[in-house]
Amino acid sequence: MPTLILVRHGRSTANTAGLLAGWTPGVALDERGAAQADALPARLAGLPLATAVTSPLQRCRETLEPLLAARPELTLHTDDRIGECRYGDWSGRKLAELKDEPLMEVVQQHPTAAAFPGGESMREMATRAAEAVREWNARVEREHGADAVYVMCSHGDIIKSLVADALGLHLDLFQRISVEPCSVTAIRYTRLRPFLLRLGDTGDFASLAPRAEPENGGDAPVGGGAGAP
Repeated sequence: MPTLILVRHGRSTANTAGLLAGWTPGVALDERGAAQADALPARLAGLPLATAVTSPLQRCRETLEPLLAARPELTLHTDDRIGECRYGDWSGRKLAELKDEPLMEVVQQHPTAAAFPGGESMREMATRAAEAVREWNARVEREHGADAVYVMCSHGDIIKSLVADALGLHLDLFQRISVEPCSVTAIRYTRLRPFLLRLGDTGDFASLAPRAEPENGGDAPVGGGAGAP
């Protein structure tokens, strides 16, 4: 079965503003995010990519633009199922305000019980994303062969849920996974099991340096976080 290259979108204007973007329209890459996207073709240069799939949201489409320009032979497909979690009434709100919401503790400690007001549950998010990947694996194998490699650009919580799925990790533990903006996560699927080959690889170790104040006080950044300062 194919190898999936999961790319989280580059840093966005919502990331730097501390907003939970969700499906809010008009959220673009910021200057650093655009530079991250520009570097993506070189980072993936050694991979014979068969096709590309993206979330419909602007920040993901912008992330793949340089790669598609460098590889005009690639066909781009859009799949709503790998779009960001539908945060409903939380969309567009400041993360600093949301941390005091009672639901945030559930999101952090027991995600399978978390459902966003006016939106979807985290279980629904994880299920649709996993179903999308399994269908794309079958399609890519059918059209390009069992050893094909393809790229998919999505969002932090989506990618974390797919990693948890690949590892057989309960969704209640997926907040232990971190994927920074424009990081690359690679999963090779086989008939018996998936293999996690890369996790949140940015090629940049700046985010590992100690910070004066721990980000989020130990909580997982909902939506994925803004990455290294």
